[in-house]
Amino acid sequence: MNPYVLMTLLSSLGLGTTLTFASSHWLLAWMGLEINTLAIIPLMAQHHHPRAVEAATKYFLTQATAAAMILFASTTNAWITGEWDINNMSSPLASTMVIIALALKIGLAPMHFWMPEVLQGLDLLTGLILSTWQKLAPLALIIQTSQALDPTLLTLLGLMSTLAGGWGGLNQTQLRKILAYSSIAHMGWMIIVLQYAPQLTLLALGTYIFMTSAAFLTLKVSSATKINTLAMAWSNSPILTATTALVLLSLGGLPPLTGFMPKWLILQELTKQNLPLTATIMALAALLSLYFYLRLCYAMTLTISPNTTNSTTPWRAQTTQTSLPLTISTTVALGLLPVTPAILMLAT
Repeated sequence: MNPYVLMTLLSSLGLGTTLTFASSHWLLAWMGLEINTLAIIPLMAQHHHPRAVEAATKYFLTQATAAAMILFASTTNAWITGEWDINNMSSPLASTMVIIALALKIGLAPMHFWMPEVLQGLDLLTGLILSTWQKLAPLALIIQTSQALDPTLLTLLGLMSTLAGGWGGLNQTQLRKILAYSSIAHMGWMIIVLQYAPQLTLLALGTYIFMTSAAFLTLKVSSATKINTLAMAWSNSPILTATTALVLLSLGGLPPLTGFMPKWLILQELTKQNLPLTATIMALAALLSLYFYLRLCYAMTLTISPNTTNSTTPWRAQTTQTSLPLTISTTVALGLLPVTPAILMLAT
């Protein structure tokens, strides 16, 4: 892609999200979401491949549906209350429509079916943008309107997302689909605690972004898109493979890695709110996700690719890709658990 065009599209992505962050008026927030959607579609379809075009079309249709619902809900709210302010969602009908539309935007269950299909058709860097940056603006709106939303509906969305994310990823062999289901499950963790401790939602979002970035960038370096190609990663890059296994376990939420921190704090908060059954279901749903992360770890570190050629395979893979973003995201994804008290002190 032409660098000027790429720069324009990436700037538009930034502008759209910033516009939604800064707005208190529904029309301005809607405009930011639309700029975001229109900026990423050319990035999705840049490889003129039928799967990429199909993914871009599916993404456009779902996002356009969600945007139309947001516009309809905000107009209904303005008609009832006489105000366009985001914080003034006094109509139950409008607030329910808004949360359903925003859930469709970020891929919360049961509106998650587009997410694995779209992510599977994209290259890894565009997939990374879709899994991280594109979640920010809708989540900002969900956080702003969370006090007006029905708590039971939020709890249901959170539980269904963690269960659907864990269950859906079990029999997948495509790495991008596994990461899509991982994203759905993580969104569920963020939504479940939103009404009780919004700062924990932001903490979970931050850790999720770093862990997912590390996973996507690693797959980009090793050019892996299927589980069976991971078996060849060890002989090419042993250190990268070792850190990747730890990043995947961090995504699963195992101590003493960063990914344990948000899950631990969210379960603690749910228990404080006298919701032991919800906390138990969430913990069991995390085990489902952990299973497919362990599958990936097993394929990467404990299996060796069958080798039928007589020639010697290269032990080190030379790469020209920049490794600083991967280094930073991997470090954060592995080592933040010891600073949990400091993060909690800043958050409260």
